[in-house]
Amino acid sequence: MKPIKERMDESILVCVYYGPNGERLIQRGCKIANMMKCPLYILTVDPKPFDELDAEKSAYISQWKELAEKHNADAFIIKDNEKRPISKVIAEVSRERNITQIILGQTAQSRWEQIAKGSIINSLLREVPFVDLHIISVSRTLKNPDGHFEKGCRAYLVEEDDQYRLTFKHTKAMRYEGIFFKESGTDFNNGLFKFMKDRETLQVQVEEGIVKDLTNVSVQPNDSEDDDYL
Repeated sequence: MKPIKERMDESILVCVYYGPNGERLIQRGCKIANMMKCPLYILTVDPKPFDELDAEKSAYISQWKELAEKHNADAFIIKDNEKRPISKVIAEVSRERNITQIILGQTAQSRWEQIAKGSIINSLLREVPFVDLHIISVSRTLKNPDGHFEKGCRAYLVEEDDQYRLTFKHTKAMRYEGIFFKESGTDFNNGLFKFMKDRETLQVQVEEGIVKDLTNVSVQPNDSEDDDYL
């Protein structure tokens, strides 16, 4: 049985996309909605029809539906076969559901790219200027009970031939921006680099400052209470 919603003047929309950050965004939205005792909606958008989604994407959607039911969300909304810009879709749903607060994950664009070329955030500010936006950053901690990794720091990958070099200085040659988690007790830049590629969060192995393969590794993000906002 759903709890009685008292704050009908407020309404939360959580926007999720494929990758490990989706669950974290939903949990954050649930906390805010519970504190405010207001309606909660969860939205995902895909340019492909639902029946053409691969097994991995279908699994994410099933997981989000379960989380929506578990946390008594008012609706889980899928906008499939959607050819419009995602900001247009989010704005439309926001108007239909009288949304007052939107929760989004950190975009794959660097801050400079957002300023120079615009971003989904800027588009939403134009489309729905009276809605509050909560931008949840990529977590800077990892689940490592043995203290295997230090706290993450901002870093970049520069492409060199068939591999990538880790650097901590932003340059025009930068290919990816993310968070580097250094292994504890090493003098070299060994560890994990966490970033977004094609709108999905990846974590790749770094050995002596070099990434040879962009294959995702299995260490999961930490959904602790001290997650950062942008």
